[in-house]
Amino acid sequence: MRFKPVITLDDAKKMLAAGEAEAIKNNWNIVIAILDDAGILVALHRMDGARPGNPEIAIQKARTSALTQRSSKVWEDWVDGGKISSTTMPFMSKRGGLPIIVEGECLGAVGVSGVASHQDEQVAMAAIAAAFPNFKTVRPGD
Repeated sequence: MRFKPVITLDDAKKMLAAGEAEAIKNNWNIVIAILDDAGILVALHRMDGARPGNPEIAIQKARTSALTQRSSKVWEDWVDGGKISSTTMPFMSKRGGLPIIVEGECLGAVGVSGVASHQDEQVAMAAIAAAFPNFKTVRPGD
């Protein structure tokens, strides 16, 4: 039998609080989605002023990262680099989704939507670091 760590609701609450703090610090209205390793929603936080489409985008960014165990930016880079076949995959090819990888295990992912995609990723990194200070993101070439 194999045992592995999982994201708890307490972990998700820490991530939501840290992500919101990063967004408030920068005056951004965003949505943060936290999913488990199967791409199932654990928690969602929509800040006042976030647009109606942001929750679904945040969920899709996180789902992409959870299921592929890669940053959603990897998919963005592949599409931008001409890998048109990547557009047929059911993934969000836009930066802002990060897998949570601790000690080689993917626990799930965080997806953020609401500002420029590099800013979404900044919020996701702050969120993950609050609960998992030793996390590792998967970047192109990893």
